Amino acid sequence: MDITVIDEQKKVELDSKLLETMEQVGIKALSEAGTMDNYEVSVLVTDNEGIRKLNKQYRNKDIETDVLSFPLFEESDDSEEPLFFNETEEIVLGDIVISAEKAKEQSEDFGHSFVREMSYLLVHGILHLLGFSHDDEEEKANMREMEEKILLKLDLGRE
Repeated sequence: MDITVIDEQKKVELDSKLLETMEQVGIKALSEAGTMDNYEVSVLVTDNEGIRKLNKQYRNKDIETDVLSFPLFEESDDSEEPLFFNETEEIVLGDIVISAEKAKEQSEDFGHSFVREMSYLLVHGILHLLGFSHDDEEEKANMREMEEKILLKLDLGRE
């Protein structure tokens, strides 16, 4: 499994330990929720303005948000879309964008660590890439249960 985290923002300092933690969180999320072990996911860390622009461009919502997921493959019963592979035969699931600035705000609002919030947003994004949704209450409950299961295994449960 390959998780690549790129920090392109300057508003919130991300140290190398946090970036390493995010890679480990991503690998754990994929192994706990996925069915194969050869996935690749790219994670872009941006600020509120950067994620607002992407949200407007791709979702037609001119507001900042905390995380966006861009799956390359969406499974459906009649889908003929191919899987995307990289040069090492890993399945490229897609991209995740996280606003570090929004994560910092939310960690303070919720009273838990910034590491926990960044990890939560990454797990949330990966679950979306794997087909999880929160469109209705049952799907939302299933997704929240999987998020907490993964975060607890990493000692990042709710504080």
